[in-house]
Amino acid sequence: MKVPMMKCPIFDGHLLYISKFLCMNIHEYQGKSILSRYGVRIQEGIVADSPEQAVEAAKSLNKQTGTQWWVVKAQIHAGGRGKGGGVKLAKSLDDVKDLAKQILGMTLVTHQTGPEGKLVNKVLIAEDVYYPGETPTREFYMSVLLNRGTGRNIIMYSTEGGMDIETVAEKTPHLIFKEEVDPRVGLQGFQARRIAFNLGLSGNAFKEMVKFVSALYKAYEGSDASLFEINPVLKTSDDKILAVDAKVNLDENALYRHPDLMEMRDITEEDPIEVEAKKFDLNYVKLDGNVGCMVNGAGLAMATMDMIKMSGGEPANFLDVGGTASAKRVEEAFRIILKDPNVKAILVNIFGGIVRCDRVAQGVVDAYQNIGEIDVPIIVRLQGTNAEEGKQLIDASGLKVHSAIQLEDAARLVGEVLR
Repeated sequence: MKVPMMKCPIFDGHLLYISKFLCMNIHEYQGKSILSRYGVRIQEGIVADSPEQAVEAAKSLNKQTGTQWWVVKAQIHAGGRGKGGGVKLAKSLDDVKDLAKQILGMTLVTHQTGPEGKLVNKVLIAEDVYYPGETPTREFYMSVLLNRGTGRNIIMYSTEGGMDIETVAEKTPHLIFKEEVDPRVGLQGFQARRIAFNLGLSGNAFKEMVKFVSALYKAYEGSDASLFEINPVLKTSDDKILAVDAKVNLDENALYRHPDLMEMRDITEEDPIEVEAKKFDLNYVKLDGNVGCMVNGAGLAMATMDMIKMSGGEPANFLDVGGTASAKRVEEAFRIILKDPNVKAILVNIFGGIVRCDRVAQGVVDAYQNIGEIDVPIIVRLQGTNAEEGKQLIDASGLKVHSAIQLEDAARLVGEVLR
């Protein structure tokens, strides 16, 4: 199942299903701007959306930093841009213009975009930081995120940074280090020093890495992020430590505290159906299966998707109508699900705690009446508050809806309608 999200070795299992709607992804240049606010040294760059702007950005960077080479980077919400041809080195202003012209407007395909790829609307013109000097440059990997198993933030890092970090995590996991942070005291100085030591640094590079780690953690906490991933963290030839890339997920539940960060949202990078779902307060993530899901509550959604897989189907989406779903919201949820041409059946699985099952049932009936003929089978399982009244509403409607009381009955019906 493909879930478009930023790659990090700790993410696995069901967390993949829910991570996307719990966070807002931003571009590299935006992530770097947050890092800079908190004192993290970054690879300087200027964003552009035309070849002409790219050249002006390169000239400006030359005046600011003295750089005579530039890196042209596609700005999309996905990793693997370098391998996909979205990161190129320019050795002249003519190169900057030509490369920007090549990258802007291209559909960039990476291991995180899927085969459909993503359209590049912006490029970041960045300074060249791989200049010659007294010591060799080195690339590290570093990320900060929440370890949900322990309830603590964790800094993950490796001496093997660069484009193949996923391979490192898979084949040589002993090269991935972890430093957990006690939320009662925050990141301690000895922990930042231990990270610098484990990365094999000494002298000024050691001191710079300690500062870098401390500032990075402050940026993570201060912006209410759910992930900061820097790959690579670069030790330059003159022993500076800086962020060459920045993949950032912001916790959507905390964005009300950061209106400036909310403005960084780029809806052109998001699935249009998911954008529409947010207008109706629906938590929706498109997957690549054949059974549409409508549930209330993330935990029930996890169980429902497992049930669909065990019945021989594949979930086509994650859709949580919330705890106060009205008939209108349920109707809109049906419209959203039916926009996916891969959907061959829809399973509505509602537990009536706060939400009333009769309201959900009315939404099902309204959807049939207002949308027109729905040509995919619908299985409805209602349990809890006003479940009997909801079942009576559906039964009296004369609609072609399969009713189920037990979860195993719903699973059996899903398997039957897919045959």
